[in-house]
Amino acid sequence: MLDFYLIKDDQITPDSPTELEFIGQLDSKTFKNLKTKGIIENHYEYNSDFRWKSEQIKQICQNNTDHKLQNDTDVKQLFKIIEIIENTNSGIIAFGD
Repeated sequence: MLDFYLIKDDQITPDSPTELEFIGQLDSKTFKNLKTKGIIENHYEYNSDFRWKSEQIKQICQNNTDHKLQNDTDVKQLFKIIEIIENTNSGIIAFGD
């Protein structure tokens, strides 16, 4: 699974999520589907760690609006995670297994 954690935009990227708040996870199939649908950019890899700052998350939200996939089941799974960080001026860091 790809585990997502809340992280402040100005916080230094940690080596592990020990001190971070867990906010959700995605399986590989859902992640691949989101890339195929253009919601997540192709250069992100499921098995690697990555970080999205608040501006990148806004772009992901815009991609969703542009593709009109609000009712898609894969998109709904991602947006359950994104909704947790709304209005926090924070981003997301993902740690792959």
